Amino acid sequence: MQGMTGHMAVATAVKNSSVDVVAAYPITPQSEIVEIIAKFIADGEMDCEYIPVESEHSALSAVIGASACGVRTFTASCGPGVALFHELIPCASGLRLPIVTAITNRSYSAPISIWSDHIDALAQRDSGAIQMFCESNQEAHDSTIMAYKICENKNVLLPAMVSLDGFILSHTVEPVNPLDNETIKSFLPELDLEYRLDSENPYTIGPVGGPNIYMELKYQQEKAMNNAMGTIRKTFKEFEEITGRKYDLIEEYRTEDAETVILTIGAITTTARLIVDELRKEGEKVGLIKLKVFRPFPKEELKKILSRFEKIGVIDKNIGFGSGGIVAHEVKSCLYDLDNKPIIKNFIVGLGGRDVTYDNFRTIFKLLGDNNSKEITWVGVNL
Repeated sequence: MQGMTGHMAVATAVKNSSVDVVAAYPITPQSEIVEIIAKFIADGEMDCEYIPVESEHSALSAVIGASACGVRTFTASCGPGVALFHELIPCASGLRLPIVTAITNRSYSAPISIWSDHIDALAQRDSGAIQMFCESNQEAHDSTIMAYKICENKNVLLPAMVSLDGFILSHTVEPVNPLDNETIKSFLPELDLEYRLDSENPYTIGPVGGPNIYMELKYQQEKAMNNAMGTIRKTFKEFEEITGRKYDLIEEYRTEDAETVILTIGAITTTARLIVDELRKEGEKVGLIKLKVFRPFPKEELKKILSRFEKIGVIDKNIGFGSGGIVAHEVKSCLYDLDNKPIIKNFIVGLGGRDVTYDNFRTIFKLLGDNNSKEITWVGVNL
């Protein structure tokens, strides 16, 4: 075990995964990931082409070009940077390029905020990228490695985004057991793209797609995203076999006899576990559902799990203005056809990096028990 920031954990995973090309543009709080990788390369610890560019849009453009040539690629960004390269995510997905991007979650402006919520990643939910959220630095390290195996699978071939909460994980030191290069090699095969740019055998990628072929290509992307569900499960299982560390699309905590549960993504899950433990000591039948994989959305599994409970509180560290939190939208949509629907309430927390505290979670569980509380509640707002 080593003490590592979330950024060091991700950068070490990239180094030991034999990544060939990294495109880099700095933005707070993400900058440190690509700075660490630059040092790895300068110190001779990593054999990789490092491309400094003038914007996040150019960073993703650069790795799209490199990935199309058949090499393993990486970039990273956050907040406004993710918004800037939004145009390129559907391109990477439509070209079926297995690019891994780390998202150090940051709020959108205005007002200017460098602190963390999840809107930057969740705003990309329909862009065609696999999306995983991390609770800890160990999970950020492991998820980066697993992302390559998932998105490089020949039945998937889609980009992947690995999200970790800015500052809360990125700059905080936690114990991490990193996988070395040899262990990763035994888990992650060399990239072998069937279709790649080759000057000896030239062909065109990404040409104009008229109405006569466009829908068919989008349908193939949809099939690939659906294929990713089984690939993710298999990859998580294989990773557990070599490390002993278990991950799942959805993780349950103390739900065996629970009547009321909360659903979380990201680092706030750790705090949520503590309050569940305390309320259990007080005799409350409460539990926790952690959603790790947001795209592909595990709707059938989630539907099966959530149908067991009477009341569900969906915690959103984001806001879809005018209609509540983005995760709550997804949860409600997968439960719409249940005969006996659980009561679902949505809680908006932590925007702009505001701390989501022990007392906030106590308030949330109290409101879940109040039949007169609102469907959507902002918790921790000083108004």
